[in-house]
Amino acid sequence: MIPLYHDFTGETVLVFGGGPVGARKARRFAREATVVVISPAFPAEAYGDAERVRAAPAAEGVPGWFERVEPALAIAATDDPGVNEAIESTARTRGVLVNRTDRSGRRDAGSVVVPATVRDEDVVVAVSTGGRSPALAKELRERIEDEIDGADELAELTAEIRTSLQERGVDPALRRRAVGEVVRSKAVWKDLGKGDSNPRQTADAVVEAALGDRT
Repeated sequence: MIPLYHDFTGETVLVFGGGPVGARKARRFAREATVVVISPAFPAEAYGDAERVRAAPAAEGVPGWFERVEPALAIAATDDPGVNEAIESTARTRGVLVNRTDRSGRRDAGSVVVPATVRDEDVVVAVSTGGRSPALAKELRERIEDEIDGADELAELTAEIRTSLQERGVDPALRRRAVGEVVRSKAVWKDLGKGDSNPRQTADAVVEAALGDRT
């Protein structure tokens, strides 16, 4: 499988199953997509801004939900393998992406693995084990969390620096070198998120040092 980022803005994600797994998937996608959760019961879980529909879908009734909702992605998170199979089959027939939470290991074409993610605003790091070990993905995510603290601020800062260097007519190879020095600078990272410091000033010093050393 090849990891890709997909923009779900304006699209619908259909989640079958309102247990802890379904709730977690709903929260994940509700930050961007319209999410509809189909379940006979909704335990004390947070579902984000998802719409909850109290119903117990049988395998033969699954296509009807696809017709009503027209999802871009369907998530099979019920405890009934027959219903999950019907969800997957219907999704494939309709060319809809599908994620089965009861299946691990090798995935068929068209399947989606929802990775563990670490987010600092627009900077997102995704970790996947191909669905084989959610526990390992969670552990790796937790290790990465502290490492990207301040990354979104640095992304904005380096975007400004790249634009400034382009306007100055700096050679592309030299621009890449200078920006690379900024993102590797421990001093710049240290200044991020501190009100009493100026990361842009520190970054500019790193850039000028890189431009001055052209040997």
